Amino acid sequence: MNLIIKNGWVIEPKTNLSKKADVAIIEGRVAEIAENITVSPDDPFIDAQGLIVAPGFIDIHVHFREPGDESKETIETGAKAAAHGGVTSVVTMPNTQPPIDNEGMVELITKRGKDLEGIHIYPAGCATKERAGKELTEMAYLKKAGAIAVTDDGNDIESSAILRHVLKYSAMIDLIYLAHCEDTSLSEGGVMNEGFYSTILGLPGIPKEAEETRIERNIQLAKLANAPIHIQHVSTARGVEIIRNAKKQGIRVSAETCPHYWMLHDGLLESFDTNLKVNPPLRTKEDNLAIIEGIKDGTIDCIATDHAPHTVTEKDAPFQEAPFGMIGLETLLSCIITGLVKPGHISIEKAVKLITLSPASILKIEGGTISKGARADITIFSPDEEWTVTENSFKSQSRNSPFIGKSLYGKVKCTLCCGKVIYCDEGFPLPKNIPILPSFLS
Repeated sequence: MNLIIKNGWVIEPKTNLSKKADVAIIEGRVAEIAENITVSPDDPFIDAQGLIVAPGFIDIHVHFREPGDESKETIETGAKAAAHGGVTSVVTMPNTQPPIDNEGMVELITKRGKDLEGIHIYPAGCATKERAGKELTEMAYLKKAGAIAVTDDGNDIESSAILRHVLKYSAMIDLIYLAHCEDTSLSEGGVMNEGFYSTILGLPGIPKEAEETRIERNIQLAKLANAPIHIQHVSTARGVEIIRNAKKQGIRVSAETCPHYWMLHDGLLESFDTNLKVNPPLRTKEDNLAIIEGIKDGTIDCIATDHAPHTVTEKDAPFQEAPFGMIGLETLLSCIITGLVKPGHISIEKAVKLITLSPASILKIEGGTISKGARADITIFSPDEEWTVTENSFKSQSRNSPFIGKSLYGKVKCTLCCGKVIYCDEGFPLPKNIPILPSFLS
């Protein structure tokens, strides 16, 4: 054996396994899941007593800022942040400088990801050239170079005719379109949710309809094109309802939300903390509850972070001038445990599925399972450990998290990618003879 993980509670969503068991790994793949696997003196093992052993998490929506904004995040620092958060696969958004809208740019991201030999980096390519919404990219070439989806994330495609062509073409070559849903004629100039708090704070608002009308339009265009569509960062109750109704009609739609859309609400902006400024904006407590219901009933298929790093200087500005976005990779698990599992909204098994098998199925990528023969991407975590988020908690190059100073439950103890340790929590016992990636642990 290359490695055995002993005594953990194994959650394997593909086979609905949830029990105490051992996991044996040979040559980077799962060889066996069984009770009481015998360990010989030569077999290195990790003792996961009292911990959960799950597939490595998959984040379908991250911004690593490279190329163009390396002062915020690089592929390397983003990958280390992901490993710290138990995430072994990410989908990087193409709204970089320059954008990932051609074969060469996709190859650049793919190569830099492979050179790390750490987590799996899956680039999304632009749906239109320069994300301008005017001319389709050469999607077939993007796919050949390694793109696993297309999106103009950060921009919605204004022209319904262009979006229809994007959906038809992407479906033809088996790439899913990831839809950022925003009518900028309604949202332009807004910095927070339009409502009671925007009024009393004197800040320009973004109405929910800016998101909801485009969710509805984009889903209807997917129906017209007979193509699948994935709706990004759903934040409103009506948005959840639109998606729920579309699924009942048999339209091929999937959706994600982010932890801040159930953990945080617009009333918190009374602090004028720019780390709370995101797009779509934080909505109301009622919207928080609807998001939770959407997760519970399966309307929302997966959870992503929309990890969006910014420098301290950028965020240290008047609220209206600060950029949108917060980091989230390293608090992903804790927000799910604290906000969804501990209150009893969902089981720990469903929580694991939302960040493993479900995103893998949407993207049609390897991962999300630790069944026999699967790639040994594994996250070991404590669901009960409480910890306080500090600025020094992060491996990310940026610190723009609204959870700094907050106590959360759920802590990643060890992350493995292809059977090698890429993150280990301080104090977690690791035998000296187990496979590790020293450069990733530095």
